[in-house]
Amino acid sequence: MPGILYIVATPIGNLEDITLRALRILKEVDAIITEDTRHSRGLLSHFGIQKKLVSYFEYSKQKKAEAIVGHLEAGENLALITDAGTPGISDPGARLVALARSRGIDVVPIPGPSAVTAAISVCGFPTDPFHFWGFLPPSNNKRRKIYEKMAAIEGTHSFYESPHKILKRVDEWAAYFSDFYILVGRELTKKFETIHWGPFSEVCEQLKSTEARGEYTIVLSRRTM
Repeated sequence: MPGILYIVATPIGNLEDITLRALRILKEVDAIITEDTRHSRGLLSHFGIQKKLVSYFEYSKQKKAEAIVGHLEAGENLALITDAGTPGISDPGARLVALARSRGIDVVPIPGPSAVTAAISVCGFPTDPFHFWGFLPPSNNKRRKIYEKMAAIEGTHSFYESPHKILKRVDEWAAYFSDFYILVGRELTKKFETIHWGPFSEVCEQLKSTEARGEYTIVLSRRTM
């Protein structure tokens, strides 16, 4: 019988957010597939888990995914984790999941932390529907097309942004979202967690006076509840 691929969510910052089920699965599987083995060793060591680690990241070649699925087909149970949060969300793990499913492998979610759901849960914006855009493309033209879609599509919109781009993006957003409400979550669940919330212009002024650090989660909506 083939093994099972477990998709295990891990903390995005605060280590207390890991679930009991996640800890049990990580202890029971034959090996753990991880984006960054060095980062994951620190997490696993904290919880006293010693397992074989297999790296699988954005630039891993197809043969690496084939090899991992081969172990599953041979009956091994494997866990997939990412550097932080839920694998498969703005993460190369989605390709591995697709390959495993195409081969008839059972893929089981072990839910838990995710930056986008954490931010959505505290935004106070309507979430029926909400749209998640991941990390926006580096191309100015492609990014502007996405902004145009966000402004045109009903609902709440969320995406990620890096610290070295956030202040550059603020002025860029103004052309599309000046009449929106916005939540900007920085370093969510970590020691220096900061959440800015309010009308677009007010929040952007706050951002410009705040040191840029850590990854940002942005949530935008034309209205609050």
